[in-house]
Amino acid sequence: MPLIENNEYDTPGADYFVKKRIDALMRLDPDIDSIILGCTHYPLLLDKILKHTPRGVRIIPQGEYVAESLKDYLARHPEIDSRCTKHGTCHYMTTENKDKFRESARIFMHEPVDVETITLG
Repeated sequence: MPLIENNEYDTPGADYFVKKRIDALMRLDPDIDSIILGCTHYPLLLDKILKHTPRGVRIIPQGEYVAESLKDYLARHPEIDSRCTKHGTCHYMTTENKDKFRESARIFMHEPVDVETITLG
């Protein structure tokens, strides 16, 4: 996560840390056949993860499964689907520094976002 939030996910250092983590995981159990990417940040590291994962180990990005599961759920529950807002707009609020939030959001959204700083209390 820090690699991504510090915009260092496409650096040689990122390769080093991804390889180090995957090697450590595979040492725990060399018979691992699937790895679930359970963090929303990991798809940004997918190319590096695939590069350093042994052949035959399946990589499962969680985003696709969450989206398909939600689609299936809403198809089975039209009463919930009908209550969902369609074609809405997003408003971003953060308790952290707006510039840092904008930079991180741009990585995921691939476009600039407006953001408002709020205080929780």
